[in-house]
Amino acid sequence: MLGLVLSCFVSAANVADVKASPVVLVPALENNARLVKILADQSYRGAIRVLLQQAFDCTLELTEKLAQGFVVEPWRWVVERTFAWLENARRLCRDYEAFPEHHESFIYISMIRLMLRKLTNNQRSRC
Repeated sequence: MLGLVLSCFVSAANVADVKASPVVLVPALENNARLVKILADQSYRGAIRVLLQQAFDCTLELTEKLAQGFVVEPWRWVVERTFAWLENARRLCRDYEAFPEHHESFIYISMIRLMLRKLTNNQRSRC
């Protein structure tokens, strides 16, 4: 969920996600004490890694480049699949919300709807 919130913030502010990550990660870690590991790509190496470890005792695990060219990175498909699922929600395909909390709420609603459909064997009911 944190990656989704970061992505929404970054696209709205037109800032590189590496530069905006402290603005999103610090409040998220302050509010979620159970968060102990964050998965990220190689662009996040540096000061943010030390900050997370010292201040919040949170590990920033970076993916390794496996080979030259196109290679599927571990766990990357989970993020990409989730973004694809969220793009199917009409409310989330455009940034209509004035507050980030509203956008986050619609992400939760979309994921709840998706999980309920999966639990009921993808049966859509027409009302």
